[in-house]
Amino acid sequence: MKIQTAFRFDEELLELIKEKAKSQKRSLNNYIEYLLYRDVGNIPNEETVKAIEDARNNVNLEVIEDLDLYLKDLLNDKG
Repeated sequence: MKIQTAFRFDEELLELIKEKAKSQKRSLNNYIEYLLYRDVGNIPNEETVKAIEDARNNVNLEVIEDLDLYLKDLLNDKG
């Protein structure tokens, strides 16, 4: 869910941000949101949070005996 808010920016800074957004074919809002996510870090979704919790609690973990074989199998499954 998105909410509307207001910020005050230095006029010169805002013009620079607008130019950068335009050069990347982004809206001003989208570009500022992109910068904030990049700085703050990606906020994990529920599935990722659950996977992290499971890993920390040793739930559904698989022991990998041969990393090369595992990676080969993994790549073959996707290709």
